[in-house]
Amino acid sequence: MLDISTIIVNYNTAGLLAGCLNSVRHWTGLRSEVIVVDNASQDDSAATVASDFPWVRLIVNERNAGFARANNQALKVSSGEYVYFLNPDTVVQPGAFEAMLSFMASHPDVGLAGTRILNPDGSVQSSVEREYPGQGHAQKDLRALAGDIAWVLGASMIARRVLMEDLGGFDEGFFLYGEEQDLCLRIRKAGWKIGFIPEAVVVHWGGQSERNTPTTDLWKKKFAAELLFYRKHYSERSVLRIHRANVVQALWRIFSLRLTLPLCADKKAASDKLAKYRLALQTFHFWKVS
Repeated sequence: MLDISTIIVNYNTAGLLAGCLNSVRHWTGLRSEVIVVDNASQDDSAATVASDFPWVRLIVNERNAGFARANNQALKVSSGEYVYFLNPDTVVQPGAFEAMLSFMASHPDVGLAGTRILNPDGSVQSSVEREYPGQGHAQKDLRALAGDIAWVLGASMIARRVLMEDLGGFDEGFFLYGEEQDLCLRIRKAGWKIGFIPEAVVVHWGGQSERNTPTTDLWKKKFAAELLFYRKHYSERSVLRIHRANVVQALWRIFSLRLTLPLCADKKAASDKLAKYRLALQTFHFWKVS
C-alpha cells in the first residue's frame, strides 16, 4: 500500500492546475500517487495534464459529475493509506506532506484533518469551524460528538482510507458546497475527531472554478446544499426553527437594504446583497420542512 494518495478534482482551472501539480510532485521518502479527475472542463485542463504531467493518473469525465462524486471516483481507484483531498487552485508548501503524515500517525483518534491555508497575499484564510450551519437551532441533534472542531475547509484535508471506505466516501447528493461539512459530521458521529495541522501550509486562491458563475446561481447552489444538510442531520423541530429564522432574517435584511440602498457608496455590493436575501426568502419560504 502507498503512503498517500492525492486526489484533485478539477473544473476549468487550467491556469492554476499546473502550479498545484508541480507543488505536489517532489516529496521526500514517500510512496505516493496523484489522481486528477477532470469534470468536463471547457478549457485545456485535461490536455495539459495528459501532456505535461504523465506521472499523474487522469480521469476525464464527459460531464460535470460534481465535487463529491468525482472525489469518490478517484477514491475507488486510489491505494494510499491516507487520502489527501486537494483543490486545484492551491500550491502546497514544502514539508506539508511530512507534517500531515506525522500528525495523523501521532493522533490515532483523528479521522480527518485540515491544514493551515493562506491567501495568495500571505494572510490566513479561515479553514477551521467550530459550529455547523444552523447549529444554534439544533443543539440537541449535535450532542456527544467527538472533538471540538466541527469541520475544516475542503480545499486541503487528509483522511484515513479505511474510514472513508467505511463511510462510503462523500455523499453524492451534494453536488457542490456542503460536502466537507457533511463528511466531517458523519466522521464525528462515527466516534472520530476532526483535526487541524498548522505545520502543513497550503496557499489557496479560492473560488476559481466558480468565477464565471452568476452570483444568483452561486447562491442557489449554496442554499440547496444548506437545505440538504439540514434535512439529513437535524430533527424536524430543529429544521422548522432554522426555516423560520431564515425567513425572518431575509425579510429584515430586505427591508433594511431597501431603505439604505440610495445612501450606499457601493450600490452594486448592496444590490447583490439584496438579491441574495430575496433569493433566500424565496428558497426558505417555499421550502417544505418535512
